[in-house]
Amino acid sequence: MNDEVFPAAAADAAERLAAHWRALAAAELPVVPSGPPGTTLKALPEEAPEEGEDLAQILDDTWHTIVPQLVHWQHPGFLGWYPTSNSPASVLAELVTAGLGVQGMMWSSSPGATELEQRVCDWLARALALPQRFTHASGQGGGAIQDSASSAVLVAVVAALNRASSGRWRTHGTEGRCRVYCTAQTNASVPKSVRIAGAGEAVQVPLLPGTHEMDPAALAARMDADRSAGLVPAAVVATVGTTTTCATDPVPQIGAVCQERGVWLHVDGAYAGSAALCPEFRDGNAGLEHADSYAVNAHKWMRTGIPCDVLWVADHTALTDALSLTASYLHNPASESRTVVDFKDWQVPLGRPMRALKLWYVMRAHGLEGLRETIRHDVRLAALLARLIEAEVGFEVVVHRLGLVVFRRDTDARTRDLAERLTKDPVVLCTPATVDGRPVLRAALGSPYTDEAAVHRIWSTIRTYAAAQD
Repeated sequence: MNDEVFPAAAADAAERLAAHWRALAAAELPVVPSGPPGTTLKALPEEAPEEGEDLAQILDDTWHTIVPQLVHWQHPGFLGWYPTSNSPASVLAELVTAGLGVQGMMWSSSPGATELEQRVCDWLARALALPQRFTHASGQGGGAIQDSASSAVLVAVVAALNRASSGRWRTHGTEGRCRVYCTAQTNASVPKSVRIAGAGEAVQVPLLPGTHEMDPAALAARMDADRSAGLVPAAVVATVGTTTTCATDPVPQIGAVCQERGVWLHVDGAYAGSAALCPEFRDGNAGLEHADSYAVNAHKWMRTGIPCDVLWVADHTALTDALSLTASYLHNPASESRTVVDFKDWQVPLGRPMRALKLWYVMRAHGLEGLRETIRHDVRLAALLARLIEAEVGFEVVVHRLGLVVFRRDTDARTRDLAERLTKDPVVLCTPATVDGRPVLRAALGSPYTDEAAVHRIWSTIRTYAAAQD
C-alpha cells in the first residue's frame, strides 16, 4: 500500500462523513434500513480479493453497500436504548490513534499513552465530583478506560471474587461458594459478567415496594442467610440509571450494608453517571464514598465515540492482585520498580489501544461547559416530549428521568400495536420494554442533531400512528 494515497483518501472520507452528518441533521436519511436480512451479505463477494484494491473504490463501496444498511444512532429520530454519541473531535482522535498504532498494555510499551490516560481519568473524576480516592492522584485509586460497562463490571466482579476468597479465586475459582447480588432491573451485562467470572447465576434482590430500586433491607437479609448457609457474599452491583426506567438504587443504604459485611460494592453509572457533570444532577453521586468501583460510559452522553467506558476503583491493588500475570517477555525495569501503572492489569485483554486520546480531544474541544450544555439540552428535549405526551388523551408517561421518557397508550393492546407500527417507521426508533408487567415504549434523547423541531416531528409521527389505531 502506497502511503502517498492516504492523505487524499482520508480527505475523501472526512468529506463523506461531514456530508453524512449534514444529512442526519436534516433528517434526510432513515433511522433504520429497509433491506431484509441478508441484504448486505448478498452485496458482498463471498471471497476476499487476491489483489489489493483502490482506497477510493473501497470508500465508494462503503457508502453504497454498508452505510445504507446501518441503523443511524446519531439520527435525530433515534430514541432507542440509550444514546451512543460522537463528535468531530472524537472522530479525529480515532484517526490519529489508529494511525499512531501504539499498544498501551504497559507503561514501558507506550509511556505517553499510559500517563495521558491517568491524567484524563483524573480530569473526568473531578469533573463528575467523584470522591478523591477514585483518582490516580490519591496514590491508591485510579481510573482506566474499558471498552464498555460490561467489561467494567466483569473486571470489578473478578476483583471482588478474588478479595472475598483472600486470593484463592486465582488458583481455585469460586468453588461454587461466592455470590454476587443485583436486581432484575440491572443491565443484562451484569448477570452475563457474573457467569463469565465463574460465580454462576447472580442473586436477584427484591425491589423496594412501588419502585424499581434495590431493597437494602432485603439485600442484608439475603447476604446474612447466604453466609449462614456457608456461602460467601462477594459483591453487589448497584445502578445509577437503570436501562428500562433510569431508576437509581439507594446507594448510601446499600453501601452501608456492604461495608458492615465487607462486601465489594460496584456502582454502574453507565448512562446517568454522566449527568453529574452538571451540579444540578449530582444526586446520583450520593453514597459513592462507600463504593469500591464505579463506571460511566463516556460514549453515551459525552460526545465521545464508542467504545469508551471509564472504570474507577478506590484501591487499584484489588485489580492488580486479581488480574496481573506477567510472562517473561513482559518483564521490564519500570514495571518491576512499581512506580508506574500497567493498564494490562486493570482489564481482561492484554493488548489495548491508546484509549484516552479521544476523550482528551473531546474534553478539550468541547470544554466541560460544552459537555454540560449537551446534557442540559437533551434533558430539556426530554421534558418537552414528556409534556407533549402528558397533554395527549389516551397516553400516559410512566417514567420521565433525565433524557429518558417511558410512555404507553391507555391499553396494553394499543401499546403493543403502536410499538409494532413504529418498528416499521423509517424516521423514528423507540425501543419497547416491560415495566411492572405492562408493555411500554422508551424514548431516550441523545442525538447531537435533535432539536425542538425534531421532537415535534417525532411526536407528530407517533400521534399519526395512534390515530390510525382509534
